[in-house]
Amino acid sequence: MNKIILFYKYIHIKNPEAMRDWQRELCEKLGLKGRILIGEEGINATVGGSPKAADQYVATMKAHELFADVDYKESMADSDSFPKLKVKVRSEIVRLGIDPKLLTPENGGKHLTPEQTHKLLSEKPEDLVILDARNAFEAKIGKFENAIVPDIETFREFPDYVEKNLEQFKDKQVLMYCTGGIRCERASALLKSKNVAKEVYQIEGGIHRYVEKFPDGFFRGKNYVFDGRIAMKVNDDILSNCELCQNPCDDYTNCINAFCNKQFTACSSCLEKTNNTCCITCQELVGKQEVVVRTLPAKTSCDAFKKN
Repeated sequence: MNKIILFYKYIHIKNPEAMRDWQRELCEKLGLKGRILIGEEGINATVGGSPKAADQYVATMKAHELFADVDYKESMADSDSFPKLKVKVRSEIVRLGIDPKLLTPENGGKHLTPEQTHKLLSEKPEDLVILDARNAFEAKIGKFENAIVPDIETFREFPDYVEKNLEQFKDKQVLMYCTGGIRCERASALLKSKNVAKEVYQIEGGIHRYVEKFPDGFFRGKNYVFDGRIAMKVNDDILSNCELCQNPCDDYTNCINAFCNKQFTACSSCLEKTNNTCCITCQELVGKQEVVVRTLPAKTSCDAFKKN
């Protein structure tokens, strides 16, 4: 078993390049893989490796004056979830497309603990709007009940979505959420800057922390994650369908045609029939050996639909 560590912190880093070098050296020493983005506005990281190495990494980070109070989220994985280590310097640690100096987390929405979030959702106030700050493909397999899901493919599209849909937030309490909280820090600041909502909230620790406390709460389905696991099952609800046969299934895979590489939901039965491709065209190209073929994806675990 491997341990995955997910964390972020918005804090001024004077020398991102030096921080990058230190992070790379630390992870290489411990044998950790994953992705770490560093900028003057802070750090955004997901790394994984042996439990001992992951624990040592967290202990080292907590000993650093900048990262002692970080919320380090942990989860387990059956195997290596990252192909390699990437440590990069970026102007934004999550790309919203707005200068971090113009839109800071300090102006973001009010943080609600998982308990406060659950209480608010249980009360169901009439003026409450639940807004998913993630991409549509993430929400496809898991989301909060009655949440508004923007039809966007990247976080960079979120500002345009907000601008075009301000009316639905007017005089409302808006509860925003994302995977671990990092996107909501600036997304909620963006919505607040429009001065239309009565109040803007964000879930402290995101979906990750909420489902730890309330696995059978108001979040249903799977939590999409950006590592080899693709998603973490939260409860038994299946919100999506196999894109090939339309039967209930929420297992994501990637087309074996490397030039396509489309990520799609598919059941094991359909993947067997199509040779792990997303469509007839890709199936024919793979069959004729006219394209580069990816390593076969892991067998899907969706068994919600079974033929009699």
